[in-house]
Amino acid sequence: MAECGRKALSLLEAARSRYESLQISDDVFGESGDDSSDNPFYSTSGDSDSDNYIAESGHSGGTGGGSAAGPPGSLSRSQAEEEGWTETLQDVTVPPYNDTYGPAQKMPATATALDFFQLFVPDNCIQNMVTQTNMYAKKFQERFGSDEGWRPVTAQEMKAFLGFVTSTSVHRCESVLSIWSSGFFSNQSIALKMSQSRFEKILKYFHIVAFRPSQGSNQGLYKIQPFLDSLQQSFSCTFRPSQTQVLHEPLIDEDPVFITTCTERELRKRKKRKFSLWVRQCTSTGFICQIAVHLKDGQGTDGLATLKNKPQLHSLVAKQLCQNISGKNAIIFTGPSITSLSLFTEFSKQDIYCCGLLSTRKSDCTGLPQSMLVCGSTPAQRGQSRIMMKGSMSLISWYNKGHFKFLANAYSPTKKGLIIKRKSGEIPCPLAVEAFAAHLSYICKYDDKYSKYFIFHKPNKTWQQVFWLSISIAINNAYILYKMSDAYTVKRYSRAQFGERLVRELLDLDDCSPTQ
Repeated sequence: MAECGRKALSLLEAARSRYESLQISDDVFGESGDDSSDNPFYSTSGDSDSDNYIAESGHSGGTGGGSAAGPPGSLSRSQAEEEGWTETLQDVTVPPYNDTYGPAQKMPATATALDFFQLFVPDNCIQNMVTQTNMYAKKFQERFGSDEGWRPVTAQEMKAFLGFVTSTSVHRCESVLSIWSSGFFSNQSIALKMSQSRFEKILKYFHIVAFRPSQGSNQGLYKIQPFLDSLQQSFSCTFRPSQTQVLHEPLIDEDPVFITTCTERELRKRKKRKFSLWVRQCTSTGFICQIAVHLKDGQGTDGLATLKNKPQLHSLVAKQLCQNISGKNAIIFTGPSITSLSLFTEFSKQDIYCCGLLSTRKSDCTGLPQSMLVCGSTPAQRGQSRIMMKGSMSLISWYNKGHFKFLANAYSPTKKGLIIKRKSGEIPCPLAVEAFAAHLSYICKYDDKYSKYFIFHKPNKTWQQVFWLSISIAINNAYILYKMSDAYTVKRYSRAQFGERLVRELLDLDDCSPTQ
């Protein structure tokens, strides 16, 4: 038993050492999360989406796979040779990162939670909410009749309004109105700051943009686009990400606890989101550097709604997210819906290097050899891999209780890595596979932590859903900057304490110390 314990400890130490060499920094968030065995990008289950093409198409072939039909756009063996794909491997070197990394400005040790939050939502932004809300209320009442209970909102009230809604993430209550109730989620300590009727009036008229602009009137997000633009600019100005970043959709649908406890009937009653949100995220800290929102219904001036092909849509989203990092030698990790040879080739011309998971069902496989995409009939051994190259681009087929395909030019195909699992021990793999698994598993742990700031208020309007989701991201980024500042060395607040302190500061309560 003692020998098994020593072996497990040595494996964990080896894993930590290798993850540190790949720029993984758990210390930024303090406590480490649970082991992410449910990583959507990296799974060791035999029914993985990564490659089930033979089972779908009904074909089978040998290891070469030349006789099996491949996914649309893939190349036969002769076509692949003509296009320059070869099994002769050569070393690939990524140039050093051409940018600095970390917070762009030094915050004082006396900085409060509100100071960090207002790096992203400053006073002028809140004042704009005040102006637009009052304009909308005036226009609404001119059209539908006066509202005797309404009076123009002030900046202090708007901060309190933000604080009340944000408190739903701290106290995990789904309805913000429960603050004033006598039930389990009531919170009399903050309820006295504003009456429920006043809060409901502000909620009724709350707006970021009161009226549709004369230009761009078809843009579905016109009511929130100025705020998103301001938020994006503040993300770029306050933090510079590390060389390794990831493009993905964060977990934003529901609280995981609710999903596991609610009934099927309750799930059916909940409306599906009408938008998707993609982010570019620093893998060393979890800081979300850029966001891209796409409406699933309706027409948009950006042309996204006209794209019916999902790989095309996701490719365009990826280009939008990466438009500010060209020429910096950044390394981008992508999921199957984004990974494609054409996109990676285009990125390489901009000095953006990539490593992505491939799926024959979700990815655009145009220009890739069929022999690497179709599973062979001969059983593979765990850790076995095959690699083909075209220029600096590597196409990897790796087996671990299922076939996994990767496309990469960010890591040399000649270098080996290890996947270290607590139960299975060491599993050999190409370095690109190890790097992908390490960085993406860390992002999954980050998503678990991010859910602590998920605002549970559920408005019906899509633009309001996007707004509160953006506020959640801003709070999370604020906490990351707090953890990296001198202020954290003075008062080491946990995520929950930081969130509660922010709520109390937004409400301008005298006692801003977090409850234990």
